[in-house]
Amino acid sequence: MKQFDYLIVGAGLFGAVFACEAKKRGKKCLVIDRRGHLGGNVYCENNDGINVHKYGAHIFHTNDKKIWDYVNQFVEFNRYTNSPLARFKDELYNLPFNMNTFYQLWKVKTPAEAQAKIHEQVAQLGIDTPRNLEERALLLVGTDIYEKLIKGYTEKQWGRKAVDLPEFIIKRLPVRFTYDNNYFNDKYQGIPVGGYNKLVAGLLDGIETRVNVDYFKNKTELNDLAENIVFTGQLDEFYDFRFGYLEYRSLRFEHERLEIPNFQGNAVVNYTEREIPYTRIIEHKHFEFGSQAHTIISREYPKEWQFGQEPYYPINDTHNESIIKQYKQLAALEKNIIFGGRLAEYRYYDMHQVIGAALTHFK
Repeated sequence: MKQFDYLIVGAGLFGAVFACEAKKRGKKCLVIDRRGHLGGNVYCENNDGINVHKYGAHIFHTNDKKIWDYVNQFVEFNRYTNSPLARFKDELYNLPFNMNTFYQLWKVKTPAEAQAKIHEQVAQLGIDTPRNLEERALLLVGTDIYEKLIKGYTEKQWGRKAVDLPEFIIKRLPVRFTYDNNYFNDKYQGIPVGGYNKLVAGLLDGIETRVNVDYFKNKTELNDLAENIVFTGQLDEFYDFRFGYLEYRSLRFEHERLEIPNFQGNAVVNYTEREIPYTRIIEHKHFEFGSQAHTIISREYPKEWQFGQEPYYPINDTHNESIIKQYKQLAALEKNIIFGGRLAEYRYYDMHQVIGAALTHFK
């Protein structure tokens, strides 16, 4: 007899939701993680009352009421609405691109004036079919917005020139002709009151967990513990990289405590100049409307990923898609192993999407 019905490798949202649903149905789970904490990338580190998003800003948003109700059964969410700013040199602009942005750029006051300005710039480009990210962005917003608010930020983020990036990356770029700084525009959004650790603790309540456990160093022993395995790590690592490494972009954070109550007046400020090495500064207390006498900021630096570093953003280009296809063919042949989540599926997930995927996989 095995000790557990499920060994769940990875204590992020996918693994935690899966474990929660299994426990509801009388299944016994063991959740392990190679890091020293639960929660994956949504983990928060408390600093004198400020919940620091250790792995970058996480803002929950969804239009799916079932997902919203699901997470709210574990923790109350506040009313935080993501309204980031973009800083280019000494100028500040509202995001997403909306009438406030257009007024700041051109002093236009009506949607018709803003659309005319963009159309005027696009007409001078002579681009019919966009071949890369740069051309797609230029067709969407014209030259002024592209040069000031997209080009430098994007090239820092991906470590490549915009003309060398596929155009699909920027297809979802929000452009609105209303005075609306709500970035996501989803019906439900907010931050857990008290931080994401409370959400994860609720999901994993009553479930055995072990941290600082490297699955690959104890694979045989751990596999023998359970009837089934839920694997949420890197799919290429699971198969010992037999078809090669999948590529990611990674991030580096510089966290700094400042003995002032307010540094930038907003949770998220993007720095769009190519010459500034970080892409944004996060001021964590603003996610929860904190009133502490000190503040914590995090500068976010994109970087090339190497194995052993945290993989953040899959690079879903032709090269990597051909590799992941081979790994997924192997995964489809497995019995008693479920692969799920951002790393195992090699796709970018928002939080509500990964929760939905975990619920679907469980069913």
